[in-house]
Amino acid sequence: MTTIERAPDWSGEQWRTQARSWVDEQLTRAGRRVTGPVEPRVRPWSLVWRVPTDGGPVWFKANNRGTAHEAALIARLARLTPERVLTPIAVDPERGWSLLPDGGESLRGLLGRDPDLTHWERALPGYAALQLATAAQADELVASGVPDHRPEVLADLFVELLDDRASLLLGAEEGLDPEMYDRLRAEVPSYAERCRRLAEFGIPATVQHDDLHDDNVFAGPDGYRYFDWGDASVAHPFGTLLVTLRSIRYADELAVDDAGLARLRDAYLEAWTDRYDRRTLLEAADLAITLGPVSRSLSWRRALDTTEESRSEYAAAVPGWLSELFAASPIRPNS
Repeated sequence: MTTIERAPDWSGEQWRTQARSWVDEQLTRAGRRVTGPVEPRVRPWSLVWRVPTDGGPVWFKANNRGTAHEAALIARLARLTPERVLTPIAVDPERGWSLLPDGGESLRGLLGRDPDLTHWERALPGYAALQLATAAQADELVASGVPDHRPEVLADLFVELLDDRASLLLGAEEGLDPEMYDRLRAEVPSYAERCRRLAEFGIPATVQHDDLHDDNVFAGPDGYRYFDWGDASVAHPFGTLLVTLRSIRYADELAVDDAGLARLRDAYLEAWTDRYDRRTLLEAADLAITLGPVSRSLSWRRALDTTEESRSEYAAAVPGWLSELFAASPIRPNS
């Protein structure tokens, strides 16, 4: 199980020396060498280095303690579904470190040149296949440190989140106002009932990316590969649709009843049609989408579990996503 007891000091010389030594050692084992200076990108939840090598760039990532499960998760996904993710050059689950090959062009880049929704229509079935292949590992994933957002526990997590007034910035300019907070409190029984209904469908929980947009999918000649799993949890699979359909809708300025959104949802759900009828799948998808803002708020709270000063730039995401619980679905239900 991944354990990072305190926030790493990514700016410290000792930490950088240790990380660079690890990167060099892993690349040497892989028969490669560094050919230039690393290019860093730092966020409160992770540090990423682009490392030039004689075999092309590679990517080192160090997660904070709230997202450290990503390193072990991507290693497991590479074993279970190697055709759906990048196979890491190396991982250090204890420290939340990973070293990955370059994945090439993202789906966002492809859509920038060819804004055709059929690219998403081709990408979503592969992600659904990854989820189906991982479902049997749900308990093991939770035991390894992947957050548990299954419907059976999500209502309790909602209550626990509401008790964390500091993370919700209650009363602050960018936080929840008292009226919204009281409204969310009153929503708890209804939310718990919807969680119960979703669980009753019996669709197995699995890994749920929870931030699957076009810049977290590689679109290369070998097919689509899904990356950046720091927000992932073990959850109802269809919760994915909240971020995915929302991002597509806003990027393409689509209406909630646009036939293209329904087509993409159905392309994703197709993987479950041999087990469940269409009505069941649509009802479950509607429920999972409307429950999803709590999961997103929780993932942001984990990502900001750091003393980094820059966390304040993103802190409004925790209450912001929670208030989305009353927002309209990105797709018209049952369309």
